[in-house]
Amino acid sequence: MLLKPTIVFETYWQFAVERQNIFFKKLRGEAGPWTKDPILKEYKFTNAYRAADRVSQYLIRNVIYRGDQSPEEVFFRIILFKLFNRIDTWELLEKHLGGIRYADYSFEKYDRVLSTAQSEGLRIFSGAYIMPSGCAQYKNSKKHRSYLKLIEKMMCDALPSRLVEADSMCKAFELLSSYPMIGDFLAYQYVIDINYSEMTNFSEMEFVKAGPGARAGIRKCFEDSGGLSEEDIIRYVTEHQEEEFLRRDLKFQTLWGRPLQLIDCQNLFCEVDKYARLAHPEANGQSKRRRIKQKYRPNNEPIEYWFPPKWGLVVDGERMKRAKVCGGEASLE
Repeated sequence: MLLKPTIVFETYWQFAVERQNIFFKKLRGEAGPWTKDPILKEYKFTNAYRAADRVSQYLIRNVIYRGDQSPEEVFFRIILFKLFNRIDTWELLEKHLGGIRYADYSFEKYDRVLSTAQSEGLRIFSGAYIMPSGCAQYKNSKKHRSYLKLIEKMMCDALPSRLVEADSMCKAFELLSSYPMIGDFLAYQYVIDINYSEMTNFSEMEFVKAGPGARAGIRKCFEDSGGLSEEDIIRYVTEHQEEEFLRRDLKFQTLWGRPLQLIDCQNLFCEVDKYARLAHPEANGQSKRRRIKQKYRPNNEPIEYWFPPKWGLVVDGERMKRAKVCGGEASLE
């Protein structure tokens, strides 16, 4: 390997194992604390598998596979949810609009609900992603109005049909990233979300785009990249995960037989960048950040884990079933 790893790269694999162990302990209903790691006990980190995170699970079960399964409606629901990326915002819209369908879309109605929520001091955007305001682009005084106009533009351009016709994840990524306010990082995240649905059927091993957090983590993990790009490094790590775990005598529990994919290893680099701020403060990186912002706060709302049926996962002896479609509407079997 041309790469020259640091001690943080050792932590990368240990972190993946321990974070996944926590996932399964919680899934089995074991009482906390689920780890002896003081950093993992005190601070919030995403799961080793992106699709297992609470917001992704809500998106898959309650947004993607519930409702009209036409590409136009599925895309509208996914993008509307992801632009705000907040479960409370989705449920607020559902409550006041009586369901979310592009066929019934009205800028005025959506704007009224969201503006009222903001005037009452409610947060409508998640803090997970840095979202540009777009106010200058769309000449709107409120950020959410710019994103509603962005959705309108996408639908007017028949983007759902163009994504269905895309012959690669890279092509789908290029279509999304061509829109204002959606940079490379968001476009990659959105194409992964869309690919949870039946609209597209790309392999998650097909394409990856390193986000800023992942790039920071990679710099901490390797003192010399050996001339490889961040995307090359993510692919190398993903493709060699079994031997990397074996070399360290680490037992990693896969997601019911599904190994880590490119998106998961990309995210793990981002999480290790945060973890290393406390575990390896000497590995400053370029940002020199020493703190982890989000503390861990238990969420007692249960999650009934359900993954895209096309993955073919067998959970507790039962294969994930496809959504049953009747008259265009989907319900989970």
